[in-house]
Amino acid sequence: MPRPKQRTPELRDQVLGAAVELLAREGVSGFTTRGLARAANTSTPAVYELFGDRAGLLREVFFEGFRMLRGELDTLTPGENPRAELIALADAYRGFIREHPVLTQLMFSRPFADFDPSQAELQAGASVRLFIIERVRRAIEAGVLYGEETDLAHVLVALVQGLVAAENTERLGSTPQSIDRRWTLAVNAMLDGLSLPPRGLAASR
Repeated sequence: MPRPKQRTPELRDQVLGAAVELLAREGVSGFTTRGLARAANTSTPAVYELFGDRAGLLREVFFEGFRMLRGELDTLTPGENPRAELIALADAYRGFIREHPVLTQLMFSRPFADFDPSQAELQAGASVRLFIIERVRRAIEAGVLYGEETDLAHVLVALVQGLVAAENTERLGSTPQSIDRRWTLAVNAMLDGLSLPPRGLAASR
């Protein structure tokens, strides 16, 4: 009698949740299929049946990371102040990366040798990108920012990711107060600078 299939939506969600937790707890070097099966209270064959191989599992964790990030951004309700919305967006993005440093390393810098995202997988961040562009567009329409929305969204994301990288490696300050002060300084300086027409730059995607 053939073994019943273990590939169920419930088990898949259970394993993905355990994978995110294991990655956070053990880091890249400690992330193994056997360890994941144990953490998810299932078997290694069940994990392979669900995801095919380790690369397939990492691919789904990659997607899950962007779903989680979009979920965080969806808690930011639009208000009457587009500049405040962008500051709140930067804070939420910062908080997500700080809370999930290893997961975001997988999402943004590919730390696993056996996982090289395809073009389709690189589009996984599209919903996050569209959310950020929409908030940037609102700021442009309100006269808070000046420029092409995609360019400005790239600048915003690059600044946030760069600041978090400095914060995580303790290069942004030695106390929470000094770190927060420099975050506020950088984000406000960026928004102030982007509120004026750029000099001699042609917008190009």
